[in-house]
Amino acid sequence: MSLTESLSNFALQTIGERVRAMTGSKSNLDDFMSPKGDAGFFGLDSVTWKVHANFTAMMVGGLSSLIVQSLHPRALSAVWDHSDFRNKLKDRLGRTAYFVAATTYGSDAMAMSAIRRVNTIHAHIRGTDLKGNPYIANEPALIRWIHLAEVSSFLSTYQHLAKSPLTQPECDQYIREMARIGHLLGAVDLPLTWQTTQKELAGYIGELQFDARAQEILKVVENYPTDFFDKPFMLLTLKAAFDVMPSWVLEVIEKQPSCALQAQATQIALNLISEPIQWMLDKQGVSAVARQRIQGDSAHA
Repeated sequence: MSLTESLSNFALQTIGERVRAMTGSKSNLDDFMSPKGDAGFFGLDSVTWKVHANFTAMMVGGLSSLIVQSLHPRALSAVWDHSDFRNKLKDRLGRTAYFVAATTYGSDAMAMSAIRRVNTIHAHIRGTDLKGNPYIANEPALIRWIHLAEVSSFLSTYQHLAKSPLTQPECDQYIREMARIGHLLGAVDLPLTWQTTQKELAGYIGELQFDARAQEILKVVENYPTDFFDKPFMLLTLKAAFDVMPSWVLEVIEKQPSCALQAQATQIALNLISEPIQWMLDKQGVSAVARQRIQGDSAHA
C-alpha cells in the first residue's frame, strides 16, 4: 500500500469515527450489501437517493424537523410520555438515521422490515394528552404531520445547501417518492407536490403550540451533545436549522430570522467544513455500499 493510500485510509477512518460520534449511528454497512442487484424502494436514479446522500442537509434537516414536529402537542405527547428523548437525543437521531438509510438505500426486504418495526412500536404507544384526550401514536393524522414536517425540512435544507439545487419537477418527484414511505407508515392523503406540501404543512398552524414541553425540546436540540472537535460543525448546523424553517415556524418559536448575509455566511461555512465528511461518505458510506449492491460488484461508487 502506498503512502497516499495509507493516508487516505487513515482520513476515511478518522472522519467516519467523527460522523458516528456526532450522529449516534450504530448501523452496520454489511446489512446494505445484499442481495446483489436489489434496487430497494427507489434505486440509483431516484431523487431520494440524491437528497439523502447529502450528509449535512440531512443533519440540518433532521434537527429542524425535530423542532417543528414538537410544536404539535398530540404528536409531542407520544414522544414525551414514551421515550427518554430529552436525555438521549443522539440515540433518537441515530434510530431515525437508520430508518432513513434502510428505507432509502436498503433492499426491499430491509426497507419493509424497518417500516414494520416502526409500525409495531407505534401501535403500542398510547396515552392521554395534556387536554385529557386519548391518543395512539399510529393515528393517521399524527403520522401525516410527522411526515410533512420531515420531508419539508429535508428538501428545504437540500435546496438551501446543495451546490446544484433541484429543479421544480425534481422537488415534486422527491415528494412523490417519499409519500410511499409515509403511506406505508399509516399516513393518508399525502400531497404529491412540493407546493402543496408547504401549503398543507402551514395548514396546521392553528393546532401548534410553543408550550413548556416544546420549549424544552428546543432547548435540548440547541444543546446537542457533541465532542469538542465537533462543536464548530454542530454550531453551524444548528444555525442553518433555523435558516431553513418557514417564517411562520420562526414566529411560533419566537425566533428572529437571520438576515440574508448571515444565512449565506452560515451556508458557505457549513459547506466548507463538511466537505471532508461528504468525501468520506461518498467513498464508503451507506449510499456507496448500496450502489455496489445494485451494480452487483465491489467497485467503488
